[in-house]
Amino acid sequence: MTSTVQTPEILADIAASPVLGVRVHHVTMPQAVQAVRRMLAAGGAHQIVTANGVMLVRAARDEQVRRALSNAALVIADGAGVVLAARILGRPVFARVPGVELVQELCARAAIEQWRVFLLGAAPGVAADAAVVLRQQYPGLQVAGVTHGYFADESTVIEEIRQAKPDLMFVALGFPRQDLWIASHRDRLGVPVCIGVGGTLDVLAGRVRRAPRLIQQIGLEWAFRLIQEPRRWRVVISLPLLVALALKERVKERWTGKR
Repeated sequence: MTSTVQTPEILADIAASPVLGVRVHHVTMPQAVQAVRRMLAAGGAHQIVTANGVMLVRAARDEQVRRALSNAALVIADGAGVVLAARILGRPVFARVPGVELVQELCARAAIEQWRVFLLGAAPGVAADAAVVLRQQYPGLQVAGVTHGYFADESTVIEEIRQAKPDLMFVALGFPRQDLWIASHRDRLGVPVCIGVGGTLDVLAGRVRRAPRLIQQIGLEWAFRLIQEPRRWRVVISLPLLVALALKERVKERWTGKR
């Protein structure tokens, strides 16, 4: 994995705060979309992380994961757990930027700007179904390619992506695989912006329903997802760990005076 920290000057004006060892950026949805525009205009290879509480807990205990997240060009507060941890730590308030909504906003912009997108991940057929839905919702959207996440030959997938020449790639391989995979290969992919999006393709394809707006607003979307996908039990387990780690870090910071 590359260990070079992505600190593009084009994003130097975006504030960030450390949350359990991960640098999380203070951006709203419009600011996140604008950051992507700036990355595309600047060129190069950039990674965006849509962070949640599970990811912070894992990063606090796994150096490889922590390095991958902290080295990303942009880390947004996707899950309510990130917002909760930040509050416990006394950080400035984060605006939640749900990954699925970020993908939708970027696809809407891509249809206008003629950005090419690539969908990678999820079970066979899901990315293809998501592509159909996105093309219907955003006429003119150019989907450069789709590939499911159950690939065995990594080099073939990388070459397929390179040949497709997308501007944006949404990677739905699940955490931590997707974020480690992007960090390891971003310099070979030839894609200006790669974003780890977790289960977003399942939602877009209609395989999983999002929580009603009220449940989203009170920070319980994770519970709604858990009912539909019991395999997401890691979310429940991570919550008390997240709170404990944040409280421990807050005490340490008060004792040492360092953040």
